[in-house]
Amino acid sequence: MAENGATTPTPEASAQAAPVKMQILGQFIRDMSFENILAQKGLKVEGRPAISVQVALDAKKRPEENNFEVATKVKVESKSESGDATLFILELDYAGVFLIENVPDEQMHPFLMIECPRMLFPFLRRVVHDVTRDGGFPPLNLDNIDFVQLYRQDMARRAEAQKAAAAAPAN
Repeated sequence: MAENGATTPTPEASAQAAPVKMQILGQFIRDMSFENILAQKGLKVEGRPAISVQVALDAKKRPEENNFEVATKVKVESKSESGDATLFILELDYAGVFLIENVPDEQMHPFLMIECPRMLFPFLRRVVHDVTRDGGFPPLNLDNIDFVQLYRQDMARRAEAQKAAAAAPAN
């Protein structure tokens, strides 16, 4: 205790009080495929297309200290209103490299799977918009993605898989 009655913060307390630092060091398209089936087959389609969007996330530690790579994988499929003809399929693997500091270890996984994709999403959305427009379709503006809900669903799915694996008889 200091002479004036104040306590001196411990190094652990100072580390906890340090603000979270998050910086996008780079972002890139790791892989992209756009199949314009409507143009390939010369289909004529009327009505409003049905759009389905699937999203998957992935994160990994990079060799550099406090560096992580986070990827958002999106698959967009557009079908005719009747569902009998596929118009296009867009698969996009969009990644970012992040410098992240002062996040406790137990909070790192949710941080990587929620905050990082949230930061990349506007850029991913723009790529989807431009590719669909350049493919001759009305530009697709992806709705916002609730990455917290996506994370919770993924954790629940993993817990169910672990429970099923534990309950399965050993051979």
